[in-house]
Formats: sequence, C-alpha cells, structure tokens
Amino acid sequence: MPTRAVALATVTRGGLPESVHRIHIAVADAAGSLLAAAGDPARVAFLRSSAKPLQALPLVESGAAAAFGLDDRELAIACASHLGMPMHTAAAESLLHKCGLAATDLACGSHAPEDGASAAALQRAGRAPERLHNNCSGKHAGMLATCRRRGWPTAGYLEAAHPLQAEIREVVRTTAGAVPVLGVDGCGVPTFGLPLLAMATAFARLGSGTGLSPARAAAAARLGAAMARHPELISGPGQVNTALLALHGEALLAKGGAEGVWCVGLRRRGAGLGLAVKVEDGAGRAAGPAALAVLVALGLPLAGDASLAAHLRPAVTNTLGAVVGELVVTLPEGFGDGLQGIIAGT
Repeated sequence: MPTRAVALATVTRGGLPESVHRIHIAVADAAGSLLAAAGDPARVAFLRSSAKPLQALPLVESGAAAAFGLDDRELAIACASHLGMPMHTAAAESLLHKCGLAATDLACGSHAPEDGASAAALQRAGRAPERLHNNCSGKHAGMLATCRRRGWPTAGYLEAAHPLQAEIREVVRTTAGAVPVLGVDGCGVPTFGLPLLAMATAFARLGSGTGLSPARAAAAARLGAAMARHPELISGPGQVNTALLALHGEALLAKGGAEGVWCVGLRRRGAGLGLAVKVEDGAGRAAGPAALAVLVALGLPLAGDASLAAHLRPAVTNTLGAVVGELVVTLPEGFGDGLQGIIAGT
C-alpha cells in the first residue's frame, strides 16, 4: 500500500506543543475494501479489549445466552472494559449465577477498581479487590457461560489450546478475513494481532451483519443492542466509550482497547462501514479522540452532547482543576474525501 501521512494528536500546554502522538487509521467496508486511511492501514496491532464484542459472539451463537436467560445487562458486561463499580460487578456476578458459576471460577485475577470512588469504598471497608473488580470480569464470565453450555471444562478456559479459545480464534479469523497473530492479553486470555484493515473489516461486518452468516449476524445485532441499551456498563461514567454509545449506540458499535486501539462499526445498510485506530506509541489518551475525529469526518454529529464534544478535544488540567492545555487530533489533508456524510446512510 502507498505511504500515507499519519494522523497526529498534539497535546498543548501554554499554547505550545508538548507531546505529539502518531496515529494509523483504516476505514473499510464489509467486503474488506479500504475506503480511507492515515499512516499504514496494513500495520499489525493487537486488538486487546476491542476484541470483546468478537469474543462474546459464541456466548450468543452457542445458545448460552438463551439457555441461561441472560438479559441485556449481562450481555453488555460480557463486552465491557468496566471500572469496577457496584453496577459492573453486580452484572458480572449475575451472569455467573445464572450459569451456576461463581466469582471463584474466574481466572482473570483481581485488581483495584478503576473507579476511584469504588476503590476508596473498598479500602474504607477493609476489603481487598476481588476478581469481579477486574475490568475484564464480564468477558471472562461470558466465556465460562459458553463453556458450560458447550459442555467444555471451565478449568483452563483461558489457555489457547482450550476448545473455547479455538472457537473464538476461528470467529476472529472468519469475521476479520485474516489469520490473527496470537499474544496473551492483560487478563490472561489470548489476544489477536491483525492488520488495521482487517480490524476495520471485522467491525464493518459486526455493525451491519453484512458478510456474516445469519446466525452470526443475529448474534452481533443482539450484542450491539445490549451495548447500546447499557452504555454505562461498557466502560463507565465520564468515559468516551460510554459517552459515544449513549448518544449514538443505535447507529454504531464501538469498543476501545489498551495500547491506543479503537474500533467502530457503523450500522450501515449494504456494504457496512468500519474503522480501526492505532496510536503508534500506545497512548490511550489519543485513541478515543482519534476515533471521534474520524467519525466527525464521516458526518457524525457531536453538537448534541457537550460531554462527547469534550472527548473530541480533551482538556489538559492540573491538580487544581485548571485547564492548562488540550489534545487536538489532526487528520491528513483529504482524509475521507468522498465519504463525508456517509453516516447519514446508516
């Protein structure tokens, strides 16, 4: 592919550039055609938590969601990178309970809630963080439910050789149209390295159902609807993923991941449309704004929600709460030419 200018996220302080993050972007349709790009759309990156809607597909396709009577909250938490708030741990625990499982079955390990108030409440109560507080506990609960439905052992479910992980790997391969490179995610399960173009293709298919089997398209639609109905579970208050789904969840499916990855699939009829973002240095602070900048270039309105507009150009503040700078994403000249307003076709 020809060399393209990268997108840039410039962080200013006192009116001067203080840091610059280089960003690679791919926009594709469900057929895998590259529609717009910045930097290297063939760059391979790990999906990290952007893979969660893909990893949750077997939860629905296997019949586990129906058999165990899972509701939208429990399906949403299976796709989440949550903050460990009580509403998050309750949803993950409910999912486990309906399947006859418990938090002790989770193999994700524990860490303090990423929500400061929840972490402080635990500390005041003299309680140590539990596995349910892990931001991936919902994903792991969904994986365990799938194992229970399939009749597979729950022990060792995070190992690459386990039949559950083999099924998820095949889901990723067929949905993205590329063989993933395997790594180990922060929570212990396999994670998948794919070219940005393949990531964008996968999310174009997830969002629209185009290019998927009827069963997988229905599963993707069910998960997308659950995420849209409960955006507060996908991340948490004040987070860009929650803000985007709260305002536009009926039009798109979006999931961010660690190390500066973000993926979005538009619920667009016909060819579908997906985008994938990778911040070259892994800076998470630039990934969400970059994804929003691409969506704005494609015609997504942000004027209706001040908090979402603030995520597009996040302020840099000091410990006194004063604004001392901002982060601004600049797309290459001509990026998305011919695609402006395409979101209106969703």
